[in-house]
Amino acid sequence: MYVSARSDYALRAMLAVAAASTGGDGGPAGSKSPTAPAPAGGPGTSTGSRSGPAGGSGPAGGPTAPGGAGGIGGELVKAAALAEIQGIPLSFLQGILLDLRRAGLLHSHRGTEGGYALTRPAGEITVGDVLRAVGGSLTTVRGLPAEDAGYHGVATGLRDVWLAVHGAIAVVVDRTTLADLLVRRERSAIG
Repeated sequence: MYVSARSDYALRAMLAVAAASTGGDGGPAGSKSPTAPAPAGGPGTSTGSRSGPAGGSGPAGGPTAPGGAGGIGGELVKAAALAEIQGIPLSFLQGILLDLRRAGLLHSHRGTEGGYALTRPAGEITVGDVLRAVGGSLTTVRGLPAEDAGYHGVATGLRDVWLAVHGAIAVVVDRTTLADLLVRRERSAIG
């Protein structure tokens, strides 16, 4: 498995949004904005294919929109704040956020009070969900998904090896949620 910069950035952005949506560190100085109910539908609002409250707690989410909400009790996080806090080029991050929104993992709300929020609780979004949203298959062989790799003769058994690798990776990333990662961060900060 190769973890690209795009996949790494996507996970970092999702963790920052998850942290902000549950009242994690509110930005570089730890400030928090007041929370209000999320706007219901309307122009400029994208809800992706799934909806639900945001959950978890953890690392700095960056400055958030005043009065915005990222789910029940959460806050919206602006792309520029994510880019600055996580050290990700903004133009690159915007493409990643679009992929995450299309995959139904993020909502976007436009306007001065807008930003991004999770579509489901952090405990329901896995690392695998994020990796697949921005990179497709978890493992590839010569640029193809592992299940599409074909071999002949003495190399026939390689396909089984790649499928086993794919399965082992899937077990780890599909059992690890954003909430799990945020809890680990809290534990390491305490102890």
